[in-house]
Amino acid sequence: MATNKVRAAVAALERIGNISLMTRHYNFCAGPAALPTKVLERAREEMLDYHGRGLSVMEMSHRSPEYTAIATQAEQDLRELLAVPGNYRVLFSQGGASMQFAMLPYNLLGAGGTPNFLNTGIWSKKAIAEARHLFGAHVAGASEANGLTEVPRQEEIRLSDDAAYLHYTANETIGGLEFDYIPETSVPVACDMSSSILSGPLDVSRFGVIYAGAQKNIGPAGLVVVIVRDDLLDRARPDTPTMFNYRSAAEQGSMVNTPATYSWYLAGLVFDWLKHDIGGLEAMGAINTRKAAKLYAAIDASELYSNPIAPRNRSRMNVPFVLADERLNQSFLEEADAAGLLNLKGHRSVGGMRASLYNAVPEEGVDALIAFMADFEKRRG
Repeated sequence: MATNKVRAAVAALERIGNISLMTRHYNFCAGPAALPTKVLERAREEMLDYHGRGLSVMEMSHRSPEYTAIATQAEQDLRELLAVPGNYRVLFSQGGASMQFAMLPYNLLGAGGTPNFLNTGIWSKKAIAEARHLFGAHVAGASEANGLTEVPRQEEIRLSDDAAYLHYTANETIGGLEFDYIPETSVPVACDMSSSILSGPLDVSRFGVIYAGAQKNIGPAGLVVVIVRDDLLDRARPDTPTMFNYRSAAEQGSMVNTPATYSWYLAGLVFDWLKHDIGGLEAMGAINTRKAAKLYAAIDASELYSNPIAPRNRSRMNVPFVLADERLNQSFLEEADAAGLLNLKGHRSVGGMRASLYNAVPEEGVDALIAFMADFEKRRG
């Protein structure tokens, strides 16, 4: 009798475990996006008692030795992953990438001049609008003439005579438009890399400033990473608020005020995962290239699905697609959700579907999506 009770209890626990695993679906959300399961499991293990300290990281003083060690290790791992040169500072800031739309011109216009931009979609437009509202802006190249399906080519970029820097968005999350090159200019290049950072190797030395909201490939929302070259730290306007000033953040270890400590900690776990579980950004880049190629091949071979972006500028991270019959959209989303394929609805400004293939989306999740799309087309196309 006792043996039977033990067996029944074990079976019940196994069922609970299976249910738990089944409810961990494939999340194609554009942000806040999927986080690696191993990172979430480690955070769960350390939630109540971090390394025997008897408290959570969320409850720690950001000045404590324990948290200082977390922050230092996170920066070291990020520097190693991106091979950040020694003459660059890495800042862990707040406000998301959108706050950088204002912080960037404040920090780079101390000697005057005009911010220059490449306009390739909604996020670059937002950056342009904020700079224009504050200090003015010049559009040095744009994709609107081609319907936001190709980025401006290098030879098409026209800087203003008083250009202070050139800003571009490496990957437009909403439209699925990604640069296939790094612009070459006579002024510092600033880049919003929110949805492409850490997706593969990167030559940081070709940029003056890189910034990235965390909630795509770095960690949870509430944090933004800024990588800024040392010689640009003293170009801030005299009216730059203290909390906006890159120099202030650099000198105080990104702790001018209490930082987003838990987001910073989770980002550190993601960096560790990329280093030790994935094998670095070369390996991550190969995985991401393979994931995106599979999905685009399935779309291109279909008569129901299509993607409008020029092949050279197709995003590896965000794959928008539309159905030939829009009346099937709701059925597609409902059936996908029921199949455990979540958050495939396209942005409200463009409609259709969008699958975000960030680092934490496993390759088997992309395979499952492709299989579902083929089955749906067979049944409903």
